[in-house]
Amino acid sequence: MDNNNQNPQGQQLQIDLSPEIAKGVYSNFQIISHSKTEFILDFISMLPGIPKPTVGSRVVMVPEHAKRLLQALQENVVRYEQEFGKIELENQQPRTATPFGTGHGQA
Repeated sequence: MDNNNQNPQGQQLQIDLSPEIAKGVYSNFQIISHSKTEFILDFISMLPGIPKPTVGSRVVMVPEHAKRLLQALQENVVRYEQEFGKIELENQQPRTATPFGTGHGQA
């Protein structure tokens, strides 16, 4: 999850990366949900002119790996900001489960 290519035992880890996966998946919105045993990360693409956002990739992981991912992201954001400057979040709004606002439904 970070740029270190050694496993906990100190051995080199060889990872295959196919050309299809190497292209990556564009995501400008994410939904994270969890159960007692797993975290689900949905990476979504919301683009103008496309009426329905689509999930481009889904990653399912156990809670321990989710916490390791969180730590690795935190470390990498700190290193990024040290090298390139602070990441500004403009007009940050409260987090919601959907990108379309809270809406007030009536029964």
